[in-house]
Amino acid sequence: MRDVREAGLIQGLRTGDQLAVAELASTYGARIFQLAFRYVKNREDAEEIAQDVLLKVVTKIDAFRGDSALSSWIYRITFNTAMSRLRAAKAAHAGEGYDESLDVSASFEGAPVTRDVADWSSLGDDYVMRSEMRRRLMKAILELPSIYRVPVVLRDLQGLSTEEASAVLKVKDQTLKSRLHRGRLILRERLAEFASGLSLHRPVPA
Repeated sequence: MRDVREAGLIQGLRTGDQLAVAELASTYGARIFQLAFRYVKNREDAEEIAQDVLLKVVTKIDAFRGDSALSSWIYRITFNTAMSRLRAAKAAHAGEGYDESLDVSASFEGAPVTRDVADWSSLGDDYVMRSEMRRRLMKAILELPSIYRVPVVLRDLQGLSTEEASAVLKVKDQTLKSRLHRGRLILRERLAEFASGLSLHRPVPA
């Protein structure tokens, strides 16, 4: 019965079913947080890691081959993401630039290593506001229809150019731009209270 439910969840995530996204968060959100907290020893960092992991699971579900249980795959992503966070914090504390080659959070189940979730530190001076916006933004992205969510993730989080993102999705550049524009509009509407002085996406090459 468990295998049937897991298979249904995986299929739902692959088709962009929002009920599957909600089920993923409900089933694994607390467990991811607890595991992340065990590593980083900080509640706010653990909450951010949990949001990052849920987003990675949704956007990279096609990389899951089923060689292990879905939970094992998710927990491996959680471990990698937590380790990446600790490495970045250690480098920042030492006054060194963060070496992206140390980031293994995206290197799982044969998935290619890509840039990690964007650094949101430039979104404002108030840490509490940044932290809250990050949580709300990740939640809003997860709730986007798949047709808009994937372009937003590829362009604004992973930093791909329009041409690169279009190639990944196998659509025309104009189609990609249209979907990206719509996705950004939805996010702005859902995050209107944070709009003053903040940008929802970092600038990337056109």
